[in-house]
Amino acid sequence: MKLHGPQLLWIEFWHGILLLALFALLVPLRVLEPWGLLIGGLFMGLNFLLLGYGIRWVLTPFAGKGRVRAGIFLLLLKFGLFLALLGAIFFRIQLDAVSFAAGVTCLLVAIVMAGFWFPQWKGE
Repeated sequence: MKLHGPQLLWIEFWHGILLLALFALLVPLRVLEPWGLLIGGLFMGLNFLLLGYGIRWVLTPFAGKGRVRAGIFLLLLKFGLFLALLGAIFFRIQLDAVSFAAGVTCLLVAIVMAGFWFPQWKGE
């Protein structure tokens, strides 16, 4: 599946809606911790946007000029930075892992929802 700008934004929109729904339904019941849910959702949403737009804006021009190694290096650098940030989040801030995982999972659910609602995206 090749994602374009509007598709990325559509997925991010539903990601935000799902996060708000979990926040409104489960945080008042004290099932989820609000900061863990929020940081998990923001972490995954930002990572997804950087990956989607990064491939389009950074890696594609490098590949066109025969600089695939530089593009792969930049992608690995982004991956390493996000792993370091994730480690800092868990070891310094002491978030609730279940709440963080729920925030992360909202993006995955939004991607699956987009695949069901817009099956024409699969052929692009």
